[in-house]
Amino acid sequence: MKQFLINSRLFLQARGFDLKKRIFGWDHVSALVVDTAQGRFCIDLRDQTVGRELSRHGAWGTGELALLERFITPASRVLIVGSHVGVIAIPVARRVQAATAIEANPRNYELLQLNIFMNRVSNLKAINVAAAEKNGSIDFILSKDNSGGSKRVPVHRKYMYYYDHPEVIEVPARRLDDELAGEQFDVVFMDIEGSEYFALQGMERLLEKVRTLFVEFVPHHLRNVSAVTPEQFAQLLGRHFPHLYIPGHGKDYQGEAITGILRTLYDRNQVEDQIIFSRVPVTPAP
Repeated sequence: MKQFLINSRLFLQARGFDLKKRIFGWDHVSALVVDTAQGRFCIDLRDQTVGRELSRHGAWGTGELALLERFITPASRVLIVGSHVGVIAIPVARRVQAATAIEANPRNYELLQLNIFMNRVSNLKAINVAAAEKNGSIDFILSKDNSGGSKRVPVHRKYMYYYDHPEVIEVPARRLDDELAGEQFDVVFMDIEGSEYFALQGMERLLEKVRTLFVEFVPHHLRNVSAVTPEQFAQLLGRHFPHLYIPGHGKDYQGEAITGILRTLYDRNQVEDQIIFSRVPVTPAP
């Protein structure tokens, strides 16, 4: 019964776009412009997640931005992998020397470019590729209800990724070590819906210079999209970062404790919007 109710809710959300178009006569409207404290953003009319929050409340990701501000300076060079339409990337770019935004979804990328132009941000470079473990192309889901949830085709194709009948296309995939050859970043912010393990494999040179890595931890993404264990995830990042800080815990983990806490989160199906891998210990905010 619980799964039926979840599936029904997802289906009704997916139909919301068609209903709005019929009610308001928006047959030729695909995007809206909203003014927020983070900037002016062109958003996908279909988006029931980031787009809906921006249009209703004028904000999205304020917690992540506040957290990021602790680790960036005017001299920072920041890499945002999975930038969506720029709601995080654009305000971050205003606070640092330079930023680069990676976005695989071509529709999101179009809106990202428009938003960079509208906000007159000159130090933010946008690149339309999927961050991957090897160069080539991958099959990619263009989620409708939650465009920020677009992702590479999962290893295990669960209904939760297909409920809104997304289009599946082929997108260019690049190792970021190759795509960004010669560049260095001190902070990386990553939100790519389960492709993190693959992207990190393709950017180990870049990671050698990174001080702080922000990454989403979603057990069902590890389980279904990349099909890797938390131990594999911890081992990959442990080569570069001896510390893991989980803001919700207010605690810094080291060594085997990193693997242990990630396994615990995984077994509990506990999502952490951002966990922080670092070269130095991280202390809770005052």
